[in-house]
Amino acid sequence: MNRINRLRYMGLVAGVGLAVVLLGNGAYANPKETEVYDEGTEAKNEEDLGIEVIDFNDYPSEAETAEESGRSAGAGREIGLENMEPETIDAENSELQTAEYDASVETQALEGETQEALTEGEPAVQAETVQVEEQQPVNHWGYTNLGIAHVDNHLNIRQEPGEDGKLVGKLPKDAACEILGIENGWAHIKSGKVEGYCSTDYLYTGSEALRRGQEVASMIAIVNTQTLKVREEPNTESVVITLIPQEEELEVVEVMDNGWVKFLLDDEEAYVSGEFVDVEERLEKAVTLTELLYGQGVSDVRVDLVQYAKQFVGNPYVWGGTSLTNGADCSGFTLSIYKKYNVSLPHHAASQAQMGTKVSMGEIQPGDLVFYAKNGSINHVAIYIGNGQVIHASSPKTGIKISSVNYRTPAGARRYL
Repeated sequence: MNRINRLRYMGLVAGVGLAVVLLGNGAYANPKETEVYDEGTEAKNEEDLGIEVIDFNDYPSEAETAEESGRSAGAGREIGLENMEPETIDAENSELQTAEYDASVETQALEGETQEALTEGEPAVQAETVQVEEQQPVNHWGYTNLGIAHVDNHLNIRQEPGEDGKLVGKLPKDAACEILGIENGWAHIKSGKVEGYCSTDYLYTGSEALRRGQEVASMIAIVNTQTLKVREEPNTESVVITLIPQEEELEVVEVMDNGWVKFLLDDEEAYVSGEFVDVEERLEKAVTLTELLYGQGVSDVRVDLVQYAKQFVGNPYVWGGTSLTNGADCSGFTLSIYKKYNVSLPHHAASQAQMGTKVSMGEIQPGDLVFYAKNGSINHVAIYIGNGQVIHASSPKTGIKISSVNYRTPAGARRYL
């Protein structure tokens, strides 16, 4: 009987130990109440406990028990959720959901702090960016949205966007403009004193305009003294050819090492001291064709002659030429203009200066010819168009253009109408 009791006791201990192992490995996280032994269990008789009496030799050894316990523990981990009691699954799900919720709250809090920090920094960054852009605008030859005339002679600028718009100016070949806007194939532009519209079919824009600008941009010398002497050679001992007024623009050929500037005086080279000019790279601008205000007594034929001459602005200069469209030199231009009004002139500026009636510079009217000289000899001629301006075939570089009547010192004027 003692042996049987010892076997019973050892079986009970082994069973309790196995249960502890299984509980420790999560196999019975929350067992049913009927499966839990309380303190009074051991006091019950073997019939109530339901313990089967076994032979000691049939009971597994401690090593086998440990090995079996290990397999049971491993099996418990491999079985997973499908073999666990509902209460155990719910508890673990609850713990997992709670952990996920806590992590989500922490993430949202972190994102909120980050977003708040970024939001707080945005206005300052944006303001700084805007400020930098305002301080450093993209500028090419004085233009922020560059357009260049893509024509053989000149591009018409009209008051309204359309072929029927009134002509208000002309943009010579390769002259530049600021593009203010583009709509329906017409560009709203501003160049010099002219603002109006031109067809985008005849404009270089964007990167093409920048490339063209680099090809055609020229050096300009702006007179910064009241009256500048122009000399035949680059030194103060040379003969003075003419005088040029302040703010007149000269076409630079070369800035010389000795400080003098070689430039084109119409179709001839001349020199001025670099001390009295400001040199800069520039693109040509549009010329205005605003209707001129004529003094009393000016005939209709003079008005018509001026308007006729202005339509050839931008056409080429060709030495010895007389074509108003394909090329003319200074006397060839005046010869061809006057021919339309039945006035015959020789193809030579000095000879034209011997014809007609001499008038003073204070008496000149639109249509009169103004002459210029070099070393006392007439070598250039232009047509006075009123408002202190002349039109002339200037040089191979600029072609037919409008200039101030005093762009160089006039030698005299003659009248033919």
